[in-house]
Amino acid sequence: MSVDLSKPIDISIELSASKENVNAWYLDAPKINPVVNENWIGNVAQGGSVNFNNIAFNPHAHGTHTECIGHITKEFHNINDSLKTFFFIAELISISPEIHKNKDAVITKKQVLEALKNNRPEALIIRTLTNDESKKAKQYSNTNPPYLTKECAEYIKEIGVKHLLIDLPSVDKEKDDGRLEAHKAFWNFGVEPRLDATITEFIYVDNQIKDGNYLLNLQIAPFKNDATPSKPILYKIE
Repeated sequence: MSVDLSKPIDISIELSASKENVNAWYLDAPKINPVVNENWIGNVAQGGSVNFNNIAFNPHAHGTHTECIGHITKEFHNINDSLKTFFFIAELISISPEIHKNKDAVITKKQVLEALKNNRPEALIIRTLTNDESKKAKQYSNTNPPYLTKECAEYIKEIGVKHLLIDLPSVDKEKDDGRLEAHKAFWNFGVEPRLDATITEFIYVDNQIKDGNYLLNLQIAPFKNDATPSKPILYKIE
């Protein structure tokens, strides 16, 4: 196996202080503002000596992020302790969510099983179809986006996937009365919790990137929190 580290494929969505920033969970856009202290401002264009900004955002709502089981537990678990290695063999698959009788669009176990063709990767990347750059600025609140069925998440766990990446705001239904069935199934919540497993949401995989095997570098910011902004990078495997 060989990879060319000079040719990274970035599948993250950048965060900006803009109404065009991707968004979910009923929050306002991120804010990036210079610090103002008496007669000093942290903005060179406005006369300051340096650019020195405060940033206000929510990792779950405002861009690509990676989360650990601490997202759904009473006990505190933080992503910086949960993720200790950062390179994984990953499989990228593309799936068109199915419309179920409740009119929700869902990703099913059968779809994932057929797309993987018996592969059992360390990391699984799911690109939903249709797919275009509008995903990088979409406002998802109150849109009931597609999600994984509980059975699908259980299957992904059962085949040994440790790191699940998806181009949606959540693996679960937007409004599910707090059931979080896919999160709980993937992390084996309440049984033998998978403390080293992660879910990365809000990625964007360009259509030019072909399905198949890649080397994944899952880069995270060292936040002591259940989730952190992240920058997953793919490399073609030769």
